[in-house]
Parts: sequence; structure tokens; C-alpha cells
Amino acid sequence: MPPFQSYVICTSPRSGSTLLCRLLAATGVAGRPASLFHEPSLDDWRERFGLASDAERDERQALAQIFASALERGRGGTGIFGLRLQRHSFGFFREKLAILRPDRHGDLARLEAAFGSTLFIHLTRLDKAAQAVSYVKAQQSGLWHRASDGTELERLSPPREPVYDAALLRSTHDTMTTADREWEAWFAEQGIAPMHLTYETLSADPSAALRRVLEALGLDPAPAANAVPDVARLADATSRDWTERLRSELGLA
Repeated sequence: MPPFQSYVICTSPRSGSTLLCRLLAATGVAGRPASLFHEPSLDDWRERFGLASDAERDERQALAQIFASALERGRGGTGIFGLRLQRHSFGFFREKLAILRPDRHGDLARLEAAFGSTLFIHLTRLDKAAQAVSYVKAQQSGLWHRASDGTELERLSPPREPVYDAALLRSTHDTMTTADREWEAWFAEQGIAPMHLTYETLSADPSAALRRVLEALGLDPAPAANAVPDVARLADATSRDWTERLRSELGLA
């Protein structure tokens, strides 16, 4: 039996988490990780899993149904559950987890009561200026992910030409930096020793990074050899120009 029954990718946007999730799902042995609790809203969670609202159910019963559906979705027919958690919605997730498992003390105990023994993966992006630029450009352009064949994989709004916004980029840089610090503080508070993985390492050699994760989970790492990234980088000349400009403005150049 693998030492873990689940894993949680703790991250922030534009960190390479979509690439990692898709690589793990493609192995066929490591669940189907996704942001199953992305929005801080019970209505959104119900909609995500196709669950109807039931006035006769109390909140704990409703959460039990939601989490059962999440487990099935995140396992993807395998023996392990995968989940991506973004920092912006983590507070709401913690609150609901406490309602679901009031019999357990602390976030870690509640998480493992819900998902089994869990490996925590802290996925970060070292270049926070580039991360901020990537996020703001995606917000403005509407295009969040492109497939390796050039087709659009995820678009959330109509196409729009991105415009350099110094204040927004600075604020986003600070938000991404704070997210990393908050994850690290939570790991320390809960006594968790996470696996650390960076965007830079993942993007440089996806197969090697995937192998590390599979090995850490106690799974056969062989599928990593055939892993082919199907998500293309969106960074372009504009991204590079903006990143250099932001670094200069932040005194990082």
C-alpha cells in the first residue's frame, strides 16, 4: 500500500499548478487533482458536483455530501485522491472542514479525517515579478491557459489587449509573496513538512518533477517517463518586457 491516500497541492495562481495537475492525471495512477473547492461558496461547490440544495439537510450533512463527491472526482478512478488548494479560498475551506469534522482538533487532523494520510506539496514560483505579470496578463487578456498545439485551453473572458498597470502589478506581486508566507506559516503551525516544488524546476524538466512527486507518494514513477506536457507557456516578449520593468520598479533589477 502507498504511504499516502491523498495529496494536496498548496499553491497560488500562475505557479505551474495546472501543468502539474494535468501531468499527474495523465499518469492514470495518481488521481485527478483539481481546484475542487476553488470558490469560497457552498453554492459553487454544489454546482461543481451537480448537487441540489436540500433545505432539510443541515450544513454538516450538506458538506458530507460535497466532500464525498469531491473524493470521487479527485480520485479519478485511482486509489489516491488529488486536490489543488489556492490560498485565496483556503480560509473558507478551513471553516467548512471544521464544521464537517468537529470531532477532530486542528486542520491537519481534519484534513486527514476527510482524505486519509496526506502528502502536502508546496508549489511556488521563485520569480514573483514574472508570476505577477503572468497573472495580470491573464486577467486582462482573458486567456489563462493554452494547449501545446496552440489552441485555447481556458479562456474566462473575451479577448482584450493587456495594458501595463504598475499599481496592479505591484499589488499582485505582494499578494503572491504573502500567499507563500501564509502557506509556510500554516505548515509550521500544523507541524507539516511539505514537499517543496518550484515552477522553475517543474517547467525546466516536467518529467523529472513528476517522477519526484510519484516517488514521494509511494507510487510507481515509471509513468513519468512518458509524460508529455500538454500546456504551453503563455509568456512572450511583452511578458519579458513587463517583468523587467516591474523588477526595476520594485528595486529587484
